[in-house]
Amino acid sequence: MHEYSIVQALVNQVEEQVRRHQARAVHAVCVQVGALSGVDVGLLKTAYDLFREDTICARAELKVEPVEARWECRACRAELAPGGPLTCDRCGGAVRLAQGDEIVLAKLELEVA
Repeated sequence: MHEYSIVQALVNQVEEQVRRHQARAVHAVCVQVGALSGVDVGLLKTAYDLFREDTICARAELKVEPVEARWECRACRAELAPGGPLTCDRCGGAVRLAQGDEIVLAKLELEVA
């Protein structure tokens, strides 16, 4: 289950920000998780609850913001309708995933001096 390694990396990032901002505590951790990231949000929350013990995140709530997948044309940047063909309706060009595969530490609620 790769959610545990994601949580470990997440806590490492939080600890780095705590040092950078000389924070005393972390009250909340907000993560953006893309629909196509391959992450099971339920497992991520379970892994976070287990892993955060004895870390700076021990009392910090995990907030997960889902990010929907969005495709756009590489050539003209037109956005494609969800569930449609993966070619541009406007110019026929190839498309790319513009968002929806990310796992991002988006926000932290820190207590600073």
